[in-house]
Amino acid sequence: MAEMTRRAVLQASAVSAALGQSGKRPNILYICSDQHTGGAMGVNGHAVVKTPHLDRLAARGVNFRYAYSGNPVCAPGRACMMTGMFASDVGSYCNSTPFDGRVASWGNRLRDAGYSNWATGKMDLWKGKDFGFREEGTSHGHSQDPDITSLFRMPVCFRAGERKEVNGTFTDRPSPDQGKVDKALRFLREESRKQNRPWCMYVGITKPHPKWDAHVKYREMYPPERMPLPQWPAGYLEKRHTMFQLLANFKNIQTPIPRDRVQRARAAYYGMVTEVDELVGSLLAELERTGQTENTVVVYTSDHGEMLGEHGLWLKNVLLEGAARVPVILAGPGIPAGKTVESPVGHVDLIATLLELAGAETGCGLRGHSLLDGKHPGFAYSESHSEGNGTGSFAIRKGQWKYIYFTGDEPLLFDLQQDPGEFTNLAKEPGYAEVRKELHGLLTSLVDPDAVTTAGFRRQEEVMRRLVRERSQEEFYRMLVGRLGTMQARLLTRRAYGG
Repeated sequence: MAEMTRRAVLQASAVSAALGQSGKRPNILYICSDQHTGGAMGVNGHAVVKTPHLDRLAARGVNFRYAYSGNPVCAPGRACMMTGMFASDVGSYCNSTPFDGRVASWGNRLRDAGYSNWATGKMDLWKGKDFGFREEGTSHGHSQDPDITSLFRMPVCFRAGERKEVNGTFTDRPSPDQGKVDKALRFLREESRKQNRPWCMYVGITKPHPKWDAHVKYREMYPPERMPLPQWPAGYLEKRHTMFQLLANFKNIQTPIPRDRVQRARAAYYGMVTEVDELVGSLLAELERTGQTENTVVVYTSDHGEMLGEHGLWLKNVLLEGAARVPVILAGPGIPAGKTVESPVGHVDLIATLLELAGAETGCGLRGHSLLDGKHPGFAYSESHSEGNGTGSFAIRKGQWKYIYFTGDEPLLFDLQQDPGEFTNLAKEPGYAEVRKELHGLLTSLVDPDAVTTAGFRRQEEVMRRLVRERSQEEFYRMLVGRLGTMQARLLTRRAYGG
């Protein structure tokens, strides 16, 4: 293991040294989609999905092939992405506990360093807080409409309507993200060149988050009947780890989804990925048209991925590759062209890198490591405490290895070089005891996982008590019934109010 890791870190260090060659403070265009799994790009070798604009962006920059969300669900994933800290560091565990601004975001830090910051689209932080951006048409949905199902994890409830999300349609409709991108295009045309200091623009695209409703023009590109199906070994579903069984129950997908719906869902998802790619292309074209490409660092990433039926799971909330792995492409002045970094990185590393490029303060509790200085340690960390998770989950990806620790349950260890599908658990195999020990030691050097699990449950209980105090029993019931159905909503409301 040590030799494999050393080679990966040396490769990342060589790219990092090249990244640091430019001393000029660039503009920053940060584009974040929602639920784009890291493997679903042409540049990452996907056999079906087409992403020509992202592929070209990667060709003139660096593609971080194995990048990871700090927490694979919207609000805590964005808490990590916006602070450069672990989501649990800032009290964000699920979609009922969005980041509340208790520490500086990278927007605050860039503004303090002299940047003019502007944002549009989905941010999903705490509405009304100052995150360092002049906001136009932004959304912070989970601070106003929390996913209350994440508060019922002991025992895990089930989300009655989740199953119907696994479907896909093709309709003749305008892109729901076009209005956000139009605002960003207007900023580039009318405002960006008037700034008397470097600017940073954040653009939050909501796709390919479900519902999977792609424009009809993508149906020819992705005919549902030709879409490949998820694959797993015979008998695998009966032997899935307890946590994955719980998650399947929670999402009401324990019974396999019919083949035609799986293919429609995957086809529409791929269509929306290509739609996102086209929106990114329009932003890059406007950047070029306004003559700012040469002095603008462009970042493309997503808050988390999508399981898309792999392991019999859909959507997110889990530390398997489909949900935890995200795209990260970085291109611009001083950044080498056409490079691919295989060593694992995380959103915390991306933030440390951007702050260094901008000449901003990079200390003060940042968990990540800049990719500019050649000192990246060659691992990525992720955690999960959201709905459907019966306990805290923690992952370390280093070299070819992926270690997932669960408070109170058996861990998982995968050799992703030999087993990219994550089907063969090596955690109990004597020949891998040293690998497991090393990765567990790395995990516990970063966090006390069991203490974080306890803190997550405690924070969610506090949110529950506040909701019960602030709402009548009937209001609380109405919050639950749309997601949990009549029976669960009645029983859980009765329990919450002591009835």
